[in-house]
Amino acid sequence: MRKALIYVVFQLMCTFAFQAGAQAVAIDTADIPRDRWMHADGEFLRQLQQRDSILIGDQLEYGFLMEDLEDGTILGFPEIAGSSMELVQDWQTKVVSRKSQGEGKPDLLDVEASITVAAFEAGNYKLPPIIVGRVTPSGKVDTVFFDPMEVEIKTMPLDTSTFQRHPMKDLIDTPFTWDEFIYTLKEIWTAFVALLPWLLLGKWVIIFVVTGVYIWIMRKRKNVSPANVVREPAHIVALRKLDTYRSNAMWAPERQKTFYTGVTDALREYISGRYGISAMEMTTAELFSEMKNVDTLSPDQLTEIHDLFETADFVKFAKFVASDEDNASAVPKAVRFVTRTYQAELEKQQEEGTAGKEDKKK
Repeated sequence: MRKALIYVVFQLMCTFAFQAGAQAVAIDTADIPRDRWMHADGEFLRQLQQRDSILIGDQLEYGFLMEDLEDGTILGFPEIAGSSMELVQDWQTKVVSRKSQGEGKPDLLDVEASITVAAFEAGNYKLPPIIVGRVTPSGKVDTVFFDPMEVEIKTMPLDTSTFQRHPMKDLIDTPFTWDEFIYTLKEIWTAFVALLPWLLLGKWVIIFVVTGVYIWIMRKRKNVSPANVVREPAHIVALRKLDTYRSNAMWAPERQKTFYTGVTDALREYISGRYGISAMEMTTAELFSEMKNVDTLSPDQLTEIHDLFETADFVKFAKFVASDEDNASAVPKAVRFVTRTYQAELEKQQEEGTAGKEDKKK
């Protein structure tokens, strides 16, 4: 009863049979009594590469040869544990020879079974023993024990004594042949033909976008008519600009040119806006020649402002350094000119408005 139970368990744990060609699995040999363990010779360790020594990375075939196995014998292979070598391929079997015993008797087989291992560090490695479970066709159960083996893994020797340094060679000058030139042109043409539709599409997209932006800008400009733009009075603009030049920090010799240019430009812009004279494009002489024709400007006003422009011309064009007195009076003169002329124009408009009302009453 015990023998039959062990046989059934062993058959469930083993999946390899020579007739079926199934793969082997690990078994637990502890289930087989020690009195059925037997020692056998036939383990082998051989290289798969044809070399004189075993080097790092070489693959080794580690296994055993069992002779005169009855056809139909079931073998169970263990997991190889306790080795520092890496398993490359699990158990593989091969029938080396087959001998016939006559009619009615099973053939006798010589079988090789092996695994493939490899090591990636130099040193001495001890492969564990191989313990194989066996069940014969008659039901006999036993364990076959093969001795462990040792292997030495070596590194590749380097002979530095024969090493020679050679000068670096120049680059090889390979001429560009006519066939290569034609081939390059064909490749460029093929790429151009493939991209041409996209280039044309991109061109029209750019034209469409630019046209749309231009139309949008023009429409925005049309909506902003000069009548809708609120402009500040000329005297307000001039007084604001003149106020920025009141600081005496602008009187330094290296800054006087900027100071007098800013003051006279503010006055020129005011004169252009107030009297319609192109003051920004005229010289000082031309400007005052035109201003003499303005009825509301008195000779005193012209004289005072002319002195300011004359000093500014000296500073700007003759490298003249104005005195502190001239600098201190420049902005007040300009402000006084703006306020008085604005008041004169305002009084003139009021008088014209009063005269017009009286004419209407008559």
